[in-house]
Amino acid sequence: MDRRQFLKTSGLALAATTTGTISAPFVARAQSGPIRIGLMAPLSGVVAAGGREIVEGFNMYWQEKGKSVAGRAIEIIEEDDAGNPDTALQKARRLVEQAKVDFLFGNLLANTGLAVANYVKTNGVPYFIPVIAADDLTQRDRVRNVIRVAGYTASQMPRPLADWALKQGYKRIATIAQDYSFGHEQCAGFAQVFTQGGGQIVGQLWNPLNTADFSPYIGQLANMNVDAIFAMELGADATRFLKQYSDFGLKGNIPLLGAQNFTDQSVIRTMGPECEGIISSAHFAEGSDNPDTQKFVKAYSEKYGKLPSLYGFSHYSGAMWVGQVIEKLNGDISNRDAFIDAVLNSQLANSPLGRPVRFDEFGNPVYDVYIRKVQKNADGKYWNVPIETYPNVSQFWTYKPEEYLKSPPFSRDYQGIKK
Repeated sequence: MDRRQFLKTSGLALAATTTGTISAPFVARAQSGPIRIGLMAPLSGVVAAGGREIVEGFNMYWQEKGKSVAGRAIEIIEEDDAGNPDTALQKARRLVEQAKVDFLFGNLLANTGLAVANYVKTNGVPYFIPVIAADDLTQRDRVRNVIRVAGYTASQMPRPLADWALKQGYKRIATIAQDYSFGHEQCAGFAQVFTQGGGQIVGQLWNPLNTADFSPYIGQLANMNVDAIFAMELGADATRFLKQYSDFGLKGNIPLLGAQNFTDQSVIRTMGPECEGIISSAHFAEGSDNPDTQKFVKAYSEKYGKLPSLYGFSHYSGAMWVGQVIEKLNGDISNRDAFIDAVLNSQLANSPLGRPVRFDEFGNPVYDVYIRKVQKNADGKYWNVPIETYPNVSQFWTYKPEEYLKSPPFSRDYQGIKK
């Protein structure tokens, strides 16, 4: 199911309050007791590697805090969503209705996040999503209690990469992306900016999640007469695509650009030269020389024996953002509306990014975005190194929000391409 289907289901047909949510009966836990957090991640399935790093990054922050904030113990209850929306919904219900958590955190794939977002819209439970990137959750179908702490919209990060590609003189680009909402939106963010800047998208290919053989797609890409290829793949699909792209001889002949997850550490840490030199864009680059970034990278590497991924970084930073707010509230999160307001009115300070991060008026963070290149570090490991920075990148890029939101939401059929 796509995002519109999730957000227009029967649960939304219930009569809403003036805040747009329906509050289920809620009894606040004694404010001297533990704060219970429901953490969901895909610990099995095609993106299980990223899911494990969600858990690692999230737990790392709370462990640094001694599993306590403002005098209250932090209790984390973990659930495997298996990368499946039905499973994610079942686990969210269990955490809220049986485990009685104070708020929910996590998930990775857009379809799982949309399922949970649709559920919490009817009961007002705060749901924090550092990597669930479905555009409309902070655009046309904003859910007030679904908050992107240290998160982003899917179409936000590829936009600077499209601008950068135009400046390299690329005129003709083909795209390939995983065939679900995150892939559609990431691809569209790139395609919209690239074509409005004078470039041409000469073809778009869509592959299902967990594609084992990319040869039919790579064969088509090789025959499209392009200056470069933009790829949106994550998890095991990204690993397979990069290896097969190199095996078929396209690496070094057709430049390969990637969405942020394409060269994430969860993908490239087990790879060889096939990933070297790939260009991508993201707000986090583990190879940045920023002192705050390197402090986090060092601490994460020492704790887990590997460089941090986007998933680990985002959930560490997301936990930090919420933790800072709980501290300011002196541990009292009994009033959900006040808690949500406090988060939305806050900034992420002292994060691994090295600069404060704020929300826009729609509840989506504004970031400096790096153009990154995969290079070897001094230890012989591949990581993403910034080669250019685009400051203050909004989810709306340079467009006026009121005009932008008049367009249809991105989908496989609508990519914002200027004809």
